Amino acid sequence: MVTVKLAATVDGRIAAPDGTSRWITGELARERAHAERAQLDAIVVGTGTVAADDPALTARRPDGAPYPHQPVRIVLGERELPPDARVLTGPGEARLVRGHDPRAALAAAGDAVNVQVEGGSTVIGAFLDTGLVDRVQAYIAPVLLGAGLSALTVPGVGTLADALRLRLESVERLGDDVLLTMVR
Repeated sequence: MVTVKLAATVDGRIAAPDGTSRWITGELARERAHAERAQLDAIVVGTGTVAADDPALTARRPDGAPYPHQPVRIVLGERELPPDARVLTGPGEARLVRGHDPRAALAAAGDAVNVQVEGGSTVIGAFLDTGLVDRVQAYIAPVLLGAGLSALTVPGVGTLADALRLRLESVERLGDDVLLTMVR
């Protein structure tokens, strides 16, 4: 099961024009995302996300303590990671996969059954383009930026007829935010 997870403003932005991105969603949405991480086998992000956000990609309780189970953190891309990058420290294992092939990231996940792709927009787009995504979880915040970094890029979509259509599985309210779960 490959899930794309994103947190975006209602106008589809994951960062403001100046690059700030913490926090788009509220506390309840973040708590839910961390609880779900604790159920994952692996998380995939790109080197661009690591460079921009320096995420830990760990599963943490609301008090900051780590959950007992931590997913393998997989970073896909060509850029070198700083040795002090948060993704390389903390509980659990981190793996760097050179290149931009989503299949290589999944191979690095080994026997993983439940993999979540958390960004950035290029990595998410590559997974969507290869048809490897089973589910999309979009945490949508009632925030309007009007400009900034788009939540994702879907290669090959030039017209509405080319759009990837999903089926809405569930809608859940988390404080002021909404979690949309969609399947292919």
